[in-house]
Amino acid sequence: MTAGPSIDPEAFLHEQLAQASPDLMRKMLQTFINALLSAEADAVCGAEYGARTAERTNRRNGYRHRDLDTRVGTLDVAIPKLAEGSYFPEWLLERRRRAEAALITVVATCYLLGVSTRRMDKLVTALGITGLSKSQVSVMAAELDEQVESFRTRPLDAGPYTFVAVDALVLKVREGGRVVKVCALVATGVNAEGYREILGVQVATGETTASWLAFFRDLVARGLTSAGQVAMVTSDAHAGLVEAIGATLTGTAWQRCRTHYSANLMSQTPKSSWPWVKAMLHSIYDQPDAASVHAQFDRVIEGLTGKLPTVATHLEDARADILAFTVFRKEVWRLTWSNNPQERLNREIRRRTDVVGILPHREAIIRLVGAVLAEQHDAWAEQRRYIGIEALARCRHALNPTRTNPEELPATVPALTT
Repeated sequence: MTAGPSIDPEAFLHEQLAQASPDLMRKMLQTFINALLSAEADAVCGAEYGARTAERTNRRNGYRHRDLDTRVGTLDVAIPKLAEGSYFPEWLLERRRRAEAALITVVATCYLLGVSTRRMDKLVTALGITGLSKSQVSVMAAELDEQVESFRTRPLDAGPYTFVAVDALVLKVREGGRVVKVCALVATGVNAEGYREILGVQVATGETTASWLAFFRDLVARGLTSAGQVAMVTSDAHAGLVEAIGATLTGTAWQRCRTHYSANLMSQTPKSSWPWVKAMLHSIYDQPDAASVHAQFDRVIEGLTGKLPTVATHLEDARADILAFTVFRKEVWRLTWSNNPQERLNREIRRRTDVVGILPHREAIIRLVGAVLAEQHDAWAEQRRYIGIEALARCRHALNPTRTNPEELPATVPALTT
């Protein structure tokens, strides 16, 4: 006579759901793991528990209990003991390192969310895990550091990167017993297949020409321009940044970020007048073609000259910088005249770093910001193209018509008009 199943899964599930215990998931996971271990031990013995058959090759001899740290808490795992030999579930527990193996994803996620080392013990306690040593945190941090370093130093071999956007975020860090501000320099780009990529991230003492030069030289050394010319870089108007772009990416057009310029223009505009000035500024970008953009720009300047001459002068001085996008096709204007996608990325980084506030050292910035960017990079790779391949080809032809044979351009896209 053979014994029936040790538990009825359907009845067990209904019973647990009816009780609605706060520890429901932990209890369910523990019960099912122990049931699986029991079934595997039966398979090793050649017969089910309590069954008397000629096929039996071994017998059960009680249990030994081991703690298993998981996302839902520490489980009491009952490992069946055998009368002869031993049984150990290698698929579930790694000998002498089971806590580290089970916690690796949890701790990595903690760093992604901006949880500092000093808060880690409280966090894992809230998860139901009974303790986490400093050595375990160090091991997890080292593994994450390795992944981030591999990501941020990888070859940029998916070019040409037709459009690139760069920006800097100011973060607080402890250095020399005081809190100082440093800059995280970030670059994104659109590769040859039309997908967005995170190109690089570095930490610098400030937004200086030297720091930006070092940043761009690293991008170039990793292959930013090896597969073709970068058509345009979008950024704010920081003098050191613009100078570094000109020094390292010769022949590349520069577009002033609309978001940053709006903030600059707002600082020159009376608060009561900003709503309608902002609407007029947006009307320039909303035109259907390049000729209409420039004509609307002239009308806006004319309308501002009599009422707000300082604002009109500020806008006129920025004409070439904020209208550089007009050499491209209309369908890519959203990318080339605006740095808004970069701003959204910055907000995501801020959301994570604000959890920590003051980071303990620069390596922590690279770990946290680099991990966030690597996560975003993977998400972009799974989304649809940011810009079509045909549009990218037309943009490259618009900037370098002598390098491209028009007959080789995609026939599905009409020729550019100037």
